[in-house]
Amino acid sequence: MPQALEGITVLDFSHVVAGPLATHFLALNGARVIKIEPPAGDPLRNYTTDETERGMAAAFRGINAGKESLVLDLKSKAGRNTARELVSEADILVENFRPGVMARLGFGYDETAAINPRLIYCSVSGFGQAGPLRDVAAIDQIIQSLCGLTLLSGHEGDPPMRVGFPIADTFTGLLAAFAIQTALVQRERGKTKGQLIDVAMLDASLVMLLSVVNPLLMNNQTPRRTGNLGFSQAPTADTFDCRDGAITIGAVEDNQVAKLLAVLDLSELLERPEFDSRAARIRNARAMRPYLAEKFILKPAEKWEKALQSAGVPAARVLPVCEAINLPHLASRDLFIQAGNDRILNAGYQFRSGGPGMNRGAPEHGANNHNFLAQRPVVETGSIIVDPKKGG
Repeated sequence: MPQALEGITVLDFSHVVAGPLATHFLALNGARVIKIEPPAGDPLRNYTTDETERGMAAAFRGINAGKESLVLDLKSKAGRNTARELVSEADILVENFRPGVMARLGFGYDETAAINPRLIYCSVSGFGQAGPLRDVAAIDQIIQSLCGLTLLSGHEGDPPMRVGFPIADTFTGLLAAFAIQTALVQRERGKTKGQLIDVAMLDASLVMLLSVVNPLLMNNQTPRRTGNLGFSQAPTADTFDCRDGAITIGAVEDNQVAKLLAVLDLSELLERPEFDSRAARIRNARAMRPYLAEKFILKPAEKWEKALQSAGVPAARVLPVCEAINLPHLASRDLFIQAGNDRILNAGYQFRSGGPGMNRGAPEHGANNHNFLAQRPVVETGSIIVDPKKGG
């Protein structure tokens, strides 16, 4: 079945994570993504300590699979001429340079919209295209600190701690992909000709934190660090050590708590006034936790997991990623796909037909330059770097 974005052409001028991740989700849904790279290439190509992967790091391959790579020097007149030709034929353009860079090169929104009024133009940056912080440099961990995320994880009194992967980059890329596809629907319905989209990592990260930001905005409720305690703050939604590892439970509703305590042989706790309601349990969380901890330490995490899940209590062992990706359940979910020689993640959702997926791997730097020249014999000499390794 045809995919949702089949026939849509995307010019991807972005690099590293947030921008390329946005176009990756477009590619997974069938869009043709032409990655416009400078002579030096996307820096993410070399995000590896393994010298055998130089130029094609796993981090790069995972979010650039299925794309084409065209090396253009946008600082040259010939390179800019070719880029303008591409803009005239594209549906979407994505860039994540610092604000103003694309305009200085002659490829800001006003310039490109004049060439192609139907263009959907998405700019991804740290702080957005306007505001006092517009020109400040930002990477993921800077945004994590500034948005408050590093003081949400851990326990009160712990030093600041970033989330263990580039979560700000990742959510920004996802939000940008959503914005682009929304703009595409808007255009196809005739609501607009084209669109300029401004996605800022700081904005996106605060949206990601909406579960703590909204109570702060509405009730001036300041979030606090709660370690592994769930958002409900119930002592029955926490992580506990077991005989071999740990388990996280999520008994929030009264019926779930009753089932949890029955499995643990602690039902009598519900007869005590300090534990007989959700509000009481939250007030007396420190007093209740030891009763649960003393039970969980007696058995392996997997045994508790099976017993609690069978009883209808949300529960899961605490797993490292290397074990999580091998859960038998995932074998039926089409979550992993073969893209060329690489096994990568799919989009994370399924359609009944025509859903996300691809089978081509990430391109070598400038892999499509020769093909592009053959298809466009009128391209000005020198506009495309024929051999990126030699720089010309």
